Amino acid sequence: MSRPGLGWLGRWLDQPACWAVQRRKVAQGVALGLLTGLLPGPPKRLATVLLALCLRVNLPAALLATLYSNPLTILPLYFLAYSCGLLLLGEPAAGTMSQPPSWEALPLEQWALQLAHWLLSLGWPLLLGLLVMGLGLALCGYVLVMLGWRCAVIRNWKNRKAARGSC
Repeated sequence: MSRPGLGWLGRWLDQPACWAVQRRKVAQGVALGLLTGLLPGPPKRLATVLLALCLRVNLPAALLATLYSNPLTILPLYFLAYSCGLLLLGEPAAGTMSQPPSWEALPLEQWALQLAHWLLSLGWPLLLGLLVMGLGLALCGYVLVMLGWRCAVIRNWKNRKAARGSC
């Protein structure tokens, strides 16, 4: 690698599988990104990169797939996960989560501590809901990419066949 700070990642980033535009590698990357996309904050991208490198899936697809969760969508996603967790645990749906802390102008270590404390206060319903939602999103993403890719290949075959004048 030509970047001095990234030299230690050279052997990982030089893996062709992490950049391959192949149906399975892209589908696996999307699935990984959808699964890790529910992690809170900056660790989401780091976990996605590390897992993509270890599992040898398409890294850009994995990172792009994490973009569905952002500061505007993370709270509705977490509320949905919390409600899903309550439902799966058989607890009556209480209706509301505890209020998230105010993270304005906090240093990173205090921000991470506040976030961890808030998430731990939500407990098992949130953890189970995030796991089930993440796995469900990953499965749906994998299947949709595989089907979409297959449809595109079939369409290209038909277009080439029609261009040649074959029936």
